[in-house]
Amino acid sequence: MPRFSAPPGDERYVELTTATGRLDRALADALPDLSRARVQALMAQGAITRDGKAVIDPSARALPGLYRLVVPAPIAPHPQAENMALNVLFEDEHLIVIDKPAGMSAHPAPGSQTGTLVNALIHHCGASLSGIGGVARPGIVHRLDKNTSGVMVAAKTDAAHRGLSALFAAHDIERTYIALTRGAPSPAKGVITTRLGRSSGDRKKMAVLRAGGREAITHYAVARAFGPAAKPVAARVACRLETGRTHQIRVHLAHKGAPCLGDPAYGSGPPAPSVREAIRLAGLRRQALHASVLGFRHPVTGADLRFETALPPDMAALEAALQNL
Repeated sequence: MPRFSAPPGDERYVELTTATGRLDRALADALPDLSRARVQALMAQGAITRDGKAVIDPSARALPGLYRLVVPAPIAPHPQAENMALNVLFEDEHLIVIDKPAGMSAHPAPGSQTGTLVNALIHHCGASLSGIGGVARPGIVHRLDKNTSGVMVAAKTDAAHRGLSALFAAHDIERTYIALTRGAPSPAKGVITTRLGRSSGDRKKMAVLRAGGREAITHYAVARAFGPAAKPVAARVACRLETGRTHQIRVHLAHKGAPCLGDPAYGSGPPAPSVREAIRLAGLRRQALHASVLGFRHPVTGADLRFETALPPDMAALEAALQNL
């Protein structure tokens, strides 16, 4: 029979000694408070490991060994209002445009239940926030990664939410990001077209796929390269999204061999020593990616709106340091 131990916190350990049958069933049998569906969801999140390696296939045969499960704390069904400062670029009765700082998640999720943009919007907008996104994501039409800064729009009414969603679905939105990259993509200007989907090795990451996934298209141009002209050590790259897939720019730039500096997930390989020193001096502690431009036609009034923001202090300091290389 399996032995179960649960240390303090949300880590759980299950030792399967005479395991047989499907892994998800064996773990659910060993953990009466977790359903098979919950075990499967944890696998999909990469939250179950055996001997330090993630197990992601619920139908796999259960093997003897020690399994570690990281079970997130339950999320409150309704996000609470939080009084946090917002850099509001535009607001009317239909929508609000903000310059999101790095470190703020768009909405509550495991590991980021409070301090999100949704919590701030509920406090700022009150009952006017669109409910189409559901109780956990009111007003959210699109997202930026937690550690990506830049311009975001949220809907305050259902009519605005429907209209903005239609614009995003039709790719009728101007979206430009600025990335500071390790090396420079070659050629200096082009279009990256791939299929993107979940990585088979790490379900928290996205990957370029040969088949399956969804089409992802990024237009990019090197605005400035830093270091030797023949082999730049870093670059400022403008990326214009034609589609908006999860982690699209980060995966595409890494696919071109020029990942965002400071990217913990996709920045494989260290940058040049001079670039590492520039990162240290700038105090960059996240991927160097900023959503600098968002332009669209107001879904209710029809007015053409366009918002552009400068690089935040950490990226601006890094770019200044790179200019001296």
